[in-house]
Amino acid sequence: MSAAASITGIGLVTPAGIGIEDNWSAVAAGRSAAAHDPQLAGLPTDFSCRVPGFDADALLGRRTAWRLDPFTRFAMVAARQAVKDAGLDTRTWDGARVGVVLGNSLGGTHTMEEQTRRFYEDGPDDVSALTVPKSMVNMVAGYVAMDLGILGPSLVTATACASGATALGVGRSLLASGLCDIVLAGGTEAALTPATVTGLSRMGALSERREDPQRASRPFCAHRDGFVPGEGAAVLVLEGPGHARVRGASAYADLVGFGASSDAHHATQPHPEGQGLIRAAQDALRDADALPDEIGHVNAHGTSTPLNDSTEARALRKVFGTGPAVASTKGVTGHTLAAAGAIEAAYTALALHHQTVPPTANVERLDPEVDIDVVTGQARPARMELAMSTSLGFGGHNAALVLKAA
Repeated sequence: MSAAASITGIGLVTPAGIGIEDNWSAVAAGRSAAAHDPQLAGLPTDFSCRVPGFDADALLGRRTAWRLDPFTRFAMVAARQAVKDAGLDTRTWDGARVGVVLGNSLGGTHTMEEQTRRFYEDGPDDVSALTVPKSMVNMVAGYVAMDLGILGPSLVTATACASGATALGVGRSLLASGLCDIVLAGGTEAALTPATVTGLSRMGALSERREDPQRASRPFCAHRDGFVPGEGAAVLVLEGPGHARVRGASAYADLVGFGASSDAHHATQPHPEGQGLIRAAQDALRDADALPDEIGHVNAHGTSTPLNDSTEARALRKVFGTGPAVASTKGVTGHTLAAAGAIEAAYTALALHHQTVPPTANVERLDPEVDIDVVTGQARPARMELAMSTSLGFGGHNAALVLKAA
C-alpha cells in the first residue's frame, strides 16, 4: 500500500455553485443545474450546466482575468479556495516543496474559437498575441503555480474525462516520492463553446431533452438519452498525514488508493464488459489494502449515456456485487469533462465527512439492467469508512480512487 494523502482543503467552482457550502447543498438535495443556455442558442443542443455567478474580474482582478481563458480562471479560483480552506499561507510556505497537478483535456476552447473567428473575419493582424499562452493545456498548471508561488513540479494530466482523477493519483505519488510536502491536485474544463458542444452533439453523446433541460441528466435511468455538457473546476490540497498533523490541520478524508487502466478497445465507447474499469477499481482496492465489501459508497462516473451507465453498472456489480451505495452526481452538475473526476472526488470526500450519500438526480425509473444499489430520491445517511470514485474517458482511460474517512 502506498502512503496515504490527507485532503486538507477543497476548492469548488462548479455548476452546483462556488465553494463547498453551495456545492454540498445542491448535491445533497439532488438539485439539477441544467438550463437553457443563451450562448448555445440555435444549436442542436441549446442547454448546459454553467457555473453560476462567476465574475472573473471580481474574483481574480481584471488585470489577471483578461489574460486567462475560462478554464484557467476556474482552476485559479478553486486553487485559491482550497489553499484558504486548508489554512495554508503562501507567503510562508516553502514553495519548492509544493507541487500542482491539474487535469484538463480541451484547453482554451473559448480563446481558440474566438481567435479563429477573428483570423478569418478580420485577418491575422487582429489575432491576439495571447492566443497561444491562453489556450495551451499546460498553462493552467503554470498560471496556478505563478499565482501561488509554487516552485515544485507543475504538471497537467490529459486522460479526457478521467483527467481530474488521474491528477489526484499523480499528486499522491509526488507526496509518496518525497518530492513534495503539499500538492494541489484537481481538474478543470471550460468547453461550453458552440463548436465543441456541436461536436459532442454530432457524436450523439448529448441529451436531446431540449423541452426539459433540468431533467435531462439522469444517470442510470431507464429513459436516459445522453449527457448534459458542463464546466467547472475542483482543486484538493493533498498532504502527507504527518505533515498535516505537524501544522495542526484537519482532513476531510484521506486518499488511500489509486488505480488506472486502458481499455484498448474504442476511441469513444467503453469496453462492453467494463474490463478496464474493473481492473482500475481492483487495482485501487489493492493499493488501499481494502476488500470490496469494505467500500460503503461509490461515486460513479454515471454520465447519463446509454452505453456508459449500463457498462459501468456491470463493472461495479462484478467488483462489488450489490453492496455499496452508488450515486452519480452528474445528475446535478452535468458532465464537466476533465474536471469531473476531481469534482466527484471532492464530493466523495464530503460524503465521507458528512457520512451521507447524495442522491442520483432525475431517476424516474432505474434501468432494469442496472443491478446495483443506486441511491435515488433523497440523500441517504450511511456509516462509511471507505468510498470509491470512478472515472472513464474517451480513448479508453479509466481511473479509480479510494478515499478513507478521516
